[in-house]
Amino acid sequence: MKELWLKGKRLIPETEWMEEITSLKSKEQIKGKGELRKKLISAIEDRIPHKKFGIFFSGGVDSSLIAAVCKKAEADFVCYTVGFQDDVTKEPEDIIEAKKVASELGLNLKYKIFDLKEAEKIIKKTITTLKPVNKTDVVNIGVGAVVLAAISLGKEDNIDYFLGGLGSEEIFAGYERHNGVKDVNQECWTGLKAMWGRDLVRDFNLSKELKVTVRTPFLDSELIKCAMKLSGEEKINDKGNKVILREIAEEFLGSFAWRKKKAAQYGSCFDKAIEKLAKKDGFKFKKEWLNKIESE
Repeated sequence: MKELWLKGKRLIPETEWMEEITSLKSKEQIKGKGELRKKLISAIEDRIPHKKFGIFFSGGVDSSLIAAVCKKAEADFVCYTVGFQDDVTKEPEDIIEAKKVASELGLNLKYKIFDLKEAEKIIKKTITTLKPVNKTDVVNIGVGAVVLAAISLGKEDNIDYFLGGLGSEEIFAGYERHNGVKDVNQECWTGLKAMWGRDLVRDFNLSKELKVTVRTPFLDSELIKCAMKLSGEEKINDKGNKVILREIAEEFLGSFAWRKKKAAQYGSCFDKAIEKLAKKDGFKFKKEWLNKIESE
């Protein structure tokens, strides 16, 4: 099983990523869930290791489906969920939803809610890790802090292998920018190519720093080829977004398949932690505070 974005233990160059994505394009069209269901399950099962592992778990359709397939395969895994909360911040939505799904499906869930001091330590470590690759903008640090926090939680259990849902939003049209475009799949192809600079550099460097392996079933080449042969209408319609994925996931998750999830930095409230740290140090904007920490 080849991980599309890796060459051995290295992140492939951006030009090769572009070539890999372009090579998956096909003029063939398919309709319906049959073939897609098989490719989805296969992409997940092929990445189940012969040891205990972790799943980055938010209670959204992507991570919940991965967990449900792994449970059905009788794999040995723990779901890891993280969030930030203080006296005035409500409980993170991802924590709330993760507990609901884990209870319903009988999953082994470990979660941690970080206070501001703990979150600051995680965020600063994320900045230090991503500074050499120039990924210290608000979004990359917000998302990266969630990834780093989850990995750190797993490492307490000696977990060094994780599955994550990265890629699902692109191949199944889950972002806001997919709504209302003339050609949904063309927007998906554009987004897939942009993932190298937007997501893969960040996640690769975080996993490298913490010496763990991260695998991404939704970036399986056969799954991408299959998903991108579907029409845009099967992905976005009057039911919402990622529709065909949610319809398949409903078999495993019931109504949880239709949860409208926030981006990781918002569902976990780590973006709120960055905002609070910026204000605490007298900065109006989060980016100003991040720049200050980066320069220290």
